[in-house]
Amino acid sequence: MDLESIECVSSSDGLDEDEIHQHHNTLHPHPHPHQHHHDFSKPRSNATNNTTITGPTAIAPATSVHELLECPVCTNSMYPPIHQCHNGHTLCSTCKTRVHNRCPTCRQELGDIRCLALEKVAESLELPCKYYSLGCPEIFPYYSKLKHESVCNFRPYNCPYAGSECSVVGDIPFLVSHLRDDHKVDMHTGCTFNHRYVKSNPREVENATWMLTVFHCFGQYFCLHFEAFQLGMAPVYMAFLRFMGDENEARNYSYSLEVGANGRKLIWEGTPRSIRDSHRKVRDSHDGLIIQRNMALFFSGGDRKELKLRVTGRIWKEQQNPDAGVCIPNLCS
Repeated sequence: MDLESIECVSSSDGLDEDEIHQHHNTLHPHPHPHQHHHDFSKPRSNATNNTTITGPTAIAPATSVHELLECPVCTNSMYPPIHQCHNGHTLCSTCKTRVHNRCPTCRQELGDIRCLALEKVAESLELPCKYYSLGCPEIFPYYSKLKHESVCNFRPYNCPYAGSECSVVGDIPFLVSHLRDDHKVDMHTGCTFNHRYVKSNPREVENATWMLTVFHCFGQYFCLHFEAFQLGMAPVYMAFLRFMGDENEARNYSYSLEVGANGRKLIWEGTPRSIRDSHRKVRDSHDGLIIQRNMALFFSGGDRKELKLRVTGRIWKEQQNPDAGVCIPNLCS
């Protein structure tokens, strides 16, 4: 995005530097935004009970049988159909097409031979989740492990930065520092905000026109997105909030966004989406405050040659009342 095309002015206070550096000092050095360098191979403390993961979860699954089930080409675990050559060398079905039907070990023709014995051996295995070093205590049958790992609550998060194909993954404290230091994202503290978005030529709307701000409140982090894009033939502006955590935690919070001028206003209330949902998925589901360009220019006033939108909002936590069975908003001071 052309940073000179949009100015974001916030009335929120800055993020508590002591707190953010406390998180930062416990992390590994920051990788480049486009590289995977966060180390998940070492056991770490469980953030909820401050105990180190021990016992079966701390045992790496690199047994001799597990090594037999490792494809020699891609090094991933093999799942049926497992192929073998006439000399007994195995590889996965995906790599069979990549090696042009030649065994990568002995260079003999592969043919269509299934290694049924190894597939049967795999059925008898129980292995820990590959995120055991991040705290997952689960052990699964070999053929169920892959499905669990795709939705495991302990799997790392993708970087929520929307303006590039950033491939960095990590836990939340790591990503907060990554956003601040590598992407230079604005950080604010507090559960209310007042932003002014200014664009000199509002008639040029591109998908890459967007802004990201991170807020810290209730001990959690939230990503406020604001962007312009084409909705059908009509250019629109959209603002929405994402929660830096899992979906079940995101449901504990609500937020509102408000934009207006000249005696009119638009108000949006909703639940923040988890950063498990990609930025594009949230945007394309229209789950946020959408402002048509003509309305945005009306709110801007003047000769409509410059976009000047003031977006205010707040975040609150829903607290369950055990007596009445209803949620009571908990507003931060």
